[in-house]
Amino acid sequence: MRSHKTRITMVFALALAFGVMGCASSGAGSSRPAGSSSTRIVRAELAELTELDAMQAVNRLRPRWLQSRGGDAVQLYVDGTRRTSSSDLQSLRTSDIEQMQFMSASDATTRFGTGHAGGAIMVTSRRSR
Repeated sequence: MRSHKTRITMVFALALAFGVMGCASSGAGSSRPAGSSSTRIVRAELAELTELDAMQAVNRLRPRWLQSRGGDAVQLYVDGTRRTSSSDLQSLRTSDIEQMQFMSASDATTRFGTGHAGGAIMVTSRRSR
């Protein structure tokens, strides 16, 4: 009888431990503002970085967006218009940006066509809203 109670207690303790670990890794309590995610930078995050250009902000907040994927660079779209280079991010002030969103290679290819093996960053300016 005692062995059965010990086993039930151990199973309960393991279930509780896994439940706590699941809550801890779910992003609950994240310091990111509402609407923000690993693929989206929102105005509230950029408001603290007014001294930086958009390239510096992405490097600080989501550096993985700029990593080369198989030698292909990320493509840049500002208010729906494709820019010639992701370095054009350096000419954008964070105070002029409403949000930035990263699209994976497959999502960008589906939306814009071929030539997006490195993914795409879509910038929505404050003027376009």
